[in-house]
Amino acid sequence: MVLGAIILLAGAAASAADPPAVKYPAGYREWVHITSMVVFSDKSPLFAAFSGLHHVYVNKVGLTAAKSHGTYPDGSVLVLDLLQADEVEGTYREGARKLLAVMQKDSQRFKQTGGWGFEGFKDGTPGTRVVTDPAGQCFSCHQGQKDRDYVFSLFGK
Repeated sequence: MVLGAIILLAGAAASAADPPAVKYPAGYREWVHITSMVVFSDKSPLFAAFSGLHHVYVNKVGLTAAKSHGTYPDGSVLVLDLLQADEVEGTYREGARKLLAVMQKDSQRFKQTGGWGFEGFKDGTPGTRVVTDPAGQCFSCHQGQKDRDYVFSLFGK
């Protein structure tokens, strides 16, 4: 699925002194929405780390690639907005934000991880980075999506 099969939320947050490799995506909810899904049961391999409501967004730079399921150009940014899925009177609604996961394409800066930089922000808060090992925490799962430029989410699916 989306932006990474498993970001290990149990990992220690990066030091506040370390500059983030991937910036917090201000205004991402105004970008183009790619897809949504709800992970609600342990039948999903994503359940332990990613249960909840998933919304995926892409910036303008990556929009054409997202629509064509092609190769993303440098400057593309994808965001997984993971929220608690609250059940209210038989419906699932957005609850508290659990994680904001970000992929940024820069083939020079992120050569070791397929041209993508990875970051996660606990509770969606800019200062609460959770990715300390992008290759191990993120890219190890994304490698299986090499034929889709390491991206799980498909536009409109």
